[in-house]
Amino acid sequence: MKEKILEIEIFGNKYRIYVKGEEDEKYISQLTSYVDQKMHQVAQKSRSSDLAKIAVLTALNIADELFVAENRIDQLREVIDRMERELAQIEDQVRDHDSEFDALEKFTP
Repeated sequence: MKEKILEIEIFGNKYRIYVKGEEDEKYISQLTSYVDQKMHQVAQKSRSSDLAKIAVLTALNIADELFVAENRIDQLREVIDRMERELAQIEDQVRDHDSEFDALEKFTP
């Protein structure tokens, strides 16, 4: 597995991170940009200059976004499951009507 070192900047601080495998540098850049943006938003709202406090509050905000997204995914899975059950019932009804139709078709000239 190929390892490489990327230099990123978040909230004015530079970090060197090890990237294993063929992770896309563009993706790492998107993550970096997202975290940097979130930290700036938190810093502006909290009016704090304490880097650790800003980082922890940012982590909590991102964790909240993750939990909300996972909850929404669970809700969508429930909707999909319900729709699949309803579709199966409709398919059963269509099959029942098809066999009734086939039986009636035998009596038509």
